[in-house]
Amino acid sequence: MVDIVFETHSLSEDNERGIATGWLPGRLSAAGRRLAAELGARRRGWAEAAFTSDLARAVETAEIAFGGAGIPMHRDARLRECDYGELNGSEAAALPRLAHVETPFPGGESYRDTVARMAEFLADLRTGWDGRRVVLIGHTATRWALDHLLDGADLAAAVAAPFAWREGWRYRL
Repeated sequence: MVDIVFETHSLSEDNERGIATGWLPGRLSAAGRRLAAELGARRRGWAEAAFTSDLARAVETAEIAFGGAGIPMHRDARLRECDYGELNGSEAAALPRLAHVETPFPGGESYRDTVARMAEFLADLRTGWDGRRVVLIGHTATRWALDHLLDGADLAAAVAAPFAWREGWRYRL
């Protein structure tokens, strides 16, 4: 069994402006950098490794939280946000999320595609990290995939639910 705590990347400048960054890099805001430091304070004594999306805002979160702490950090593209394709960088409130649970965004992927890459990631995590405690740093779609794959949540219902930030979500793999 792998004990997982999932944390979303810290607050980004795009989050503050209501932009759906998608696969664009993004960067943390001043408040996001403070929150990333708080994440590190919460998880440094617990985590044996940190796995992060390779998108800049998630990497920045991991580096602030765990840099210099002696915790191995691993970047993995499978932990990325959903690729909104032509809609990367669009207004978040106008993003037609429910229309793309099964159907890819124009030039991008669907939330079901995000689930498929997370399933591959989890299979590898189970093999290499059994009996260990890890932190995953990703995005909203990453969490929806975890809820679906590990807790049996309906994917469309997860996508439709309003986002509510909190200090991590626990999962067992």
